[in-house]
Amino acid sequence: MAGRFDGQVAWITGGGSGIGRALALALADEGADVAVSGRREDRLAAVVREVEARGRRGLCAPCDVRDEVQVEQRADEVAATLGRLDVCVANAGFAVGGRFEELSVADWRRQFDVNVFGLVATLRAALPHVQRHDGRLVLIGSVAAFLPLPGNGAYTASKAAVHAIGQTLAAELRHSGVSVTTIHPGFVESEIAQVDNEGRHDPSRRDPRPQRLMWSAERAAGVCVRAIHARKRDFVFTGHGRLASFLGRHAPGLVHRFLP
Repeated sequence: MAGRFDGQVAWITGGGSGIGRALALALADEGADVAVSGRREDRLAAVVREVEARGRRGLCAPCDVRDEVQVEQRADEVAATLGRLDVCVANAGFAVGGRFEELSVADWRRQFDVNVFGLVATLRAALPHVQRHDGRLVLIGSVAAFLPLPGNGAYTASKAAVHAIGQTLAAELRHSGVSVTTIHPGFVESEIAQVDNEGRHDPSRRDPRPQRLMWSAERAAGVCVRAIHARKRDFVFTGHGRLASFLGRHAPGLVHRFLP
């Protein structure tokens, strides 16, 4: 049976774990060859092996999205090695936690360097390649963009910026043949809570997110692949994520009454 992405090539940043890894495998199941980028080369190599076990070509393309030159080199490498680039998923990100008065400007800058400027660098590097094939740009945002919570100001601001970038880029590219899909997940299994404000992974850190609302990364990847294929402009999931985003946008006063 033909897959929805047969003959296409996808590049995913933050592809070594969580939604990034799950998307790599889901796209491979749909017929795509997949390149994954990130800082942990051992994780990326493991994902590549899983992609290849599905009968597709994989490419380990390590980079730090904060380094624009590295990002440009990886985009060119993906297109040259795998022959083309059709789908770029700007997924790399992490969360800086803390209330406004606790965070320094350096904390805010570190948050935006990855979640915003790293995303912009990724999309800019991929766009010339994607344009050759009327491809797809995908931005991974968050429901937090619409429902800011105390102690998460830097993260929610960065994801609000991702939403604005996605909307603007979709408008600018609307007649180009390239689609722009901004995806806003609710709670999904990932390592985000195990990464500290400096961007260091610590597996001993507790995940405070409500486990009963958590989607598996595989389930999340399945609905994301459908949204990407359908070239949706915006896609919000899960059920609790859709409710939270609706209330945050249309009933902010009500939301504030119940905030801690």
